[in-house]
Amino acid sequence: GPHYLLLTDEDLQEDGRFKMNPPIRAQEDREALLAGILDGTLDMIVTDHAPHTAGEKSKPLPDAPSGMVGLETSLALALTGLYHTGLLPLAQVLDLMSAAPAALLGLDKGTLAAGRDADLILFDPDQEWIIDKTKFASKGRNTPFHGRTVRGRVKYTISRGTIIYQEG
Repeated sequence: GPHYLLLTDEDLQEDGRFKMNPPIRAQEDREALLAGILDGTLDMIVTDHAPHTAGEKSKPLPDAPSGMVGLETSLALALTGLYHTGLLPLAQVLDLMSAAPAALLGLDKGTLAAGRDADLILFDPDQEWIIDKTKFASKGRNTPFHGRTVRGRVKYTISRGTIIYQEG
């Protein structure tokens, strides 16, 4: 997920918000992931969504379950870490997060074309905002990015032509 492109073990704190599977690694591992994306070895960026309760994630690191709320921040984190740093053009970040995963799974998704499902997001790639876990739509609030400033804000999510999320 995008969190591996932004965090290192130096960011870790001794609570469950930072417990991931696989674990967050050292700076050289983060750099290797970025190099893999830049040279095409890694051809997609995906994340899961693990909305554990606050009680579960507030346990000490060894006792907490792995995972974080990923879907609500994944685009902003990828844009912040890859596009706004100048590492990748916007179109490539979007391809890594949409068309490439859909193609791997054999889904007729990830691109806009006549006759395809209208599955898309409308977003402002430049809007700066602060991740606030208290404003998540998900019941889960576990994120190591609470309070972090990012750029790229989803305004609408549309699934099969129906708006399923609207900012605010």
